[in-house]
Amino acid sequence: MNPKPYGSHGAGDPTAVPAALGLGLLAVGGWLLTTARPWHKPGHPLTLGLGWTASGALLVCGLFLLARCVRTVHGRPDPGAAPDTSVPAPTEAGTGTDG
Repeated sequence: MNPKPYGSHGAGDPTAVPAALGLGLLAVGGWLLTTARPWHKPGHPLTLGLGWTASGALLVCGLFLLARCVRTVHGRPDPGAAPDTSVPAPTEAGTGTDG
């Protein structure tokens, strides 16, 4: 349980919206890739090429957004930044509580 009161949690996670957008782009790109399979329905090569190109672009953009968010959250801290003293240090059990 977090010892901070509800109002002092800050503005929230700035990477939440880009991460959700990245997951959405991955989902749409994957769906489009499964609908543009030439072995299930023969189609015009131009239509199939455009479908595969669009799905590939969506997959790459979604992966890029998601990787950028993960790198932001789990990246190395700034060398000049002060350590966050509002979070208690983990104990031997790793829970961050003393009891």
